[in-house]
Amino acid sequence: MFVVAGVTGHTGRVVAETLLAQSLPVRVIVRDAKKGEAWKAKGAEVALAELKDVKAMTQALRGASGAYLLSPPAMQATDLDKHGKEIAEALKAAISESGVKHVVFLSSIAAQVPSGTGPILMVRHIEQVLGAIKSTHVTFLRAGYFMENLLANLHPMKEQGVLPAMFGPEKPVEMVATADIGAVAAELLRAGTSAPKVVELSGPSPTTLSQVLKVFSAALKKPLTLAPVPAAAQVGVLTGVGLNQAWAQGYADMNAAVENQTLKFEGTPRRGLISLEQFVSRALS
Repeated sequence: MFVVAGVTGHTGRVVAETLLAQSLPVRVIVRDAKKGEAWKAKGAEVALAELKDVKAMTQALRGASGAYLLSPPAMQATDLDKHGKEIAEALKAAISESGVKHVVFLSSIAAQVPSGTGPILMVRHIEQVLGAIKSTHVTFLRAGYFMENLLANLHPMKEQGVLPAMFGPEKPVEMVATADIGAVAAELLRAGTSAPKVVELSGPSPTTLSQVLKVFSAALKKPLTLAPVPAAAQVGVLTGVGLNQAWAQGYADMNAAVENQTLKFEGTPRRGLISLEQFVSRALS
């Protein structure tokens, strides 16, 4: 039995669908029973649990040979450090008490960097806590920047012809499609305790904002220009579009890490199959 969290999002959905397509037993974790109905129809078991609910998570993980877990962005959190620590301790307790033998946890590029990476510091802390569990083999899947995040800029690109630029246009960024993340996570679950402890994953090649601009311009069939947002203005701009102060500062710090090139992998990443061009074509279709 494989347990999969995050099935209402991008990566967890791909993990669960991939395993089900291979006729493997799957139990999905959802917070809302209604969202579990579609998964029941696909042949999955459904467990109701919140990540911080140790009792419910323990029950959801019990009897599983492997589990895919993650820490979804909690945009209402006003203290990112506190939130990360709470998730880490809850997952540690549930994993330890359930007896699950293998966990694939969705981490992030630069999780090895001790400071200056904004919200990535939350998954860094979770890595440290889960990595100390002796009874469970934990694989950390350190993924690059989600290509899906680029779609948040569709409105200014379509309506104003601009792509907001929070760092230099020629700074290389490791980007990956969540379909690649889900496929690799499913593969790691099948590998079980023989899976590596750390797998770094990105798309076919690093990408710059200049390249992103060209790809979207071609796909949208309209000229686009970059609209630089200076570092000093980023927190104000991000709070202006609805982020709270903690997340706005976190994203500004992460953008600075891209600019100063500390947002990088520890080793040589595994390369996914989906290029930026393929992703944009599929997303816009």
